[in-house]
Amino acid sequence: MRIDDHPAPDVLVVCTANRCRSVMTEALLTRRLAAAGVAARVRSAGLLGQGEPVPPEAVAAMAGYGLDLTQHRSRLMTAADLRGADLVLAMAREHVRHAVVTEPAAWPRTFTLRELLRRGQHAGPRMPGEPLASWLARIQNGRDRVALLGGSPDDDVADPMGGPARAYVMTATLLNELVGALVDLCWGQASRDQPSRSQPGPP
Repeated sequence: MRIDDHPAPDVLVVCTANRCRSVMTEALLTRRLAAAGVAARVRSAGLLGQGEPVPPEAVAAMAGYGLDLTQHRSRLMTAADLRGADLVLAMAREHVRHAVVTEPAAWPRTFTLRELLRRGQHAGPRMPGEPLASWLARIQNGRDRVALLGGSPDDDVADPMGGPARAYVMTATLLNELVGALVDLCWGQASRDQPSRSQPGPP
């Protein structure tokens, strides 16, 4: 049985190959939560492929943030991953759809990162003492699965895989901004309770 208000939430980040977007987000979110004093488990997985390294362009982009992705190897998302996660962050609508088909019960806690931010800003930040599951329920209220059909620039983080090095840098910059906004929205109280710490960016 999942404990929705567990003090150390389990966050699963999902993208297509688990070699770029989800890995970047996992690293950035892990560091942001640690800086905020939030005990959490952050993992990542993909829809295809396994055992592959992060491309050198992504490694270089994240090195600018002081994060080392060289040891990461891609892995496939499983139904067990989804059942164990308190929050599933997808990089695109297609990943939400795949997750919900794999584990239907994950729907109320599976969002694209951008969708979660948009809906969370409308519903209001997580209140002090409010369980994560309760906050997600507020965000989920009125949400329609049909609205997540197709792709959307408002919900999807574009995949830089196979593109030029600057595309990876732009993706890292965007994800760093989105992750920072998410931590402020969902764990802002914890952030405010900690001494101010700067978040490293690219030189």
